[in-house]
Amino acid sequence: MKQLIISIGREYGSGGHEIGRKLAAKLGLEFYDRNLLDEIAHIKNSDAELLKKYDEVPKKRFFSRTVRGYSNSPEENVAELQFALLKHKAADDDSFVIVGRCTDEIFKGFANYVSIFITADEEEKVKRVVECRKKTEKDARKTIERHDKTRRAYHDHFCKSKWGLASSYDLCVNSSVLGIDGTVDFLAEYVQKFRNDNN
Repeated sequence: MKQLIISIGREYGSGGHEIGRKLAAKLGLEFYDRNLLDEIAHIKNSDAELLKKYDEVPKKRFFSRTVRGYSNSPEENVAELQFALLKHKAADDDSFVIVGRCTDEIFKGFANYVSIFITADEEEKVKRVVECRKKTEKDARKTIERHDKTRRAYHDHFCKSKWGLASSYDLCVNSSVLGIDGTVDFLAEYVQKFRNDNN
C-alpha cells in the first residue's frame, strides 16, 4: 500500500479530533495528536506531562528570543520537536492521520497527502462543548473563542498559510451537516477516491 498522510485542522468543538481518530481506525492508519509528546518524552528521557503544557500554543513573544537559531521558548521548542518527529515518520514511509500541529504546511507538496479542515455550526460547537466539557453555554462560547484564537496564533506563527482559510486545505467540511460518523464515512470515501486516482 502506498504511503498516505492525512492532516486534520479543526475548530474547537467541531468534533475534528474525534473525526480524525475514527477516520484513522476506519482506514487502518496510525493516529497522532498529543500522543506524539509521549514518544518524544521517551526519546528525550523527559516528562511528557511537562511537554504537554506547551503543546499547540504560540510562544510568548516578550519572554523569548532566538540566538544563532536556538530559541529559549519552550512552546517553540516543543513544536519543533513534533515537526521533526513527523517529518522523520514521513521519511520512513509511514502512513498516519495527524490532528493539528501545522501539518497542512509541513507536508504540503508531499505525494499521497491530504489536508482537511473541520468546521461546524456555532450552535453545534457550543452544544458539544457544553456536553463534553460540562460547561455552561456562556463558558462554552468563551472556551471556543479562546481555543480557536490560540490555535490560529500557533498555526500562523509557523505557517505561511492561514488557519481555517479554505485555500489552505484540500478539503473543508462542516461536521454539522452529516454528523460525526457521517463525516467520517464521507472523508473515508474521499480519501479512497484520492488513493485510486493517485495509484
